[in-house]
Amino acid sequence: MSHASATHPTRRGILAAGGALGLGAVLAACGDDDGKSGGPDDGSGGAAGSGPWSFKDDRGTTVKLDEVPTGIVAFTGVAAALFDYGVQVKGVFGPTTTKDGKPDVQAGDLDVDKVTVLGNEWGKLNVEKYASLAPEVLITTTFDTAGTLWSVPEESKDKIAKLAPSVVISVFDRQLTQPLQRMWELAESLGADMKAKKVTDAKAAFDKAAARLRAAAKARPEIRVLAGSASPDLFYVSGTNLSVDLEYFKALGVNFVEPSEEAKKATGGWFESLSWENVDKYPADVIIMDDRASTIQPADITEGTWKKLPAVKAGQVIARSPEPILSYDKCTPLLDNLAEAIENAKKVG
Repeated sequence: MSHASATHPTRRGILAAGGALGLGAVLAACGDDDGKSGGPDDGSGGAAGSGPWSFKDDRGTTVKLDEVPTGIVAFTGVAAALFDYGVQVKGVFGPTTTKDGKPDVQAGDLDVDKVTVLGNEWGKLNVEKYASLAPEVLITTTFDTAGTLWSVPEESKDKIAKLAPSVVISVFDRQLTQPLQRMWELAESLGADMKAKKVTDAKAAFDKAAARLRAAAKARPEIRVLAGSASPDLFYVSGTNLSVDLEYFKALGVNFVEPSEEAKKATGGWFESLSWENVDKYPADVIIMDDRASTIQPADITEGTWKKLPAVKAGQVIARSPEPILSYDKCTPLLDNLAEAIENAKKVG
């Protein structure tokens, strides 16, 4: 991956620059457009089954088809969320399998052997293979106000756009519950049974986990949590103002370490880059680390400065999913794990 230029960073560059703490970083433009949800009358989601299908996405774009699409191609994490609701896709693009052939963390419970992988890393999508699937709709997320299609290659986006319409769920500058609800509505429009026990149980478990995290944060307000990501040369400290998971955790009361506003300016407000020598700049009691395959995982960090951090020495480091799979089933553990870490944390920072 190329690195982002200071004046005109690319999506791929930002992914590299953020450790892929990534998340579109400098793509963030000013303002936001909450994709308002609604019933079939406003085009936000036609009824599943026979007959016409429509869905109004978070760009405000309404996609209309003669019938509910089955030729679905989606970003891997989106496909994983839809799978949890019983919606199958034909093809995926984005991190799908690891080097040993196992499902990537972003693939969730997706049966990776039963989908066509059009590109097994961020920003890769084979146009010829995509066309061969006769796609009816492409579904992905966006990390900016422009509705830029996440992981769709810039160099081939126009060719891709001609093959099928796209649907976008925004994960920019909003709390996790909003895109979760939008993915629910999308899955329902695609024929998912949202009254199935598995689905309703998952929603109830999420609500219970949210209450637990809120209670843990209230009981332990002194526990400071730092969201980090590791690359060979730099350590990234994420701010909480733009990421869907951190915005939600903060709203539940979690006490986050915040990089200085001045330091975040270079990345559009997303994160601060630190050299490994300065990794101790912000004291923290719990560290939540980017779990994506494009980053270095805590067990593999060899830097001595990292190993000396009080939270690391105390074993108070857990995983974080900066690109959460947007189903209640997959987001519940994110809440429970953070709640448990806060409940049991020693004050070390």
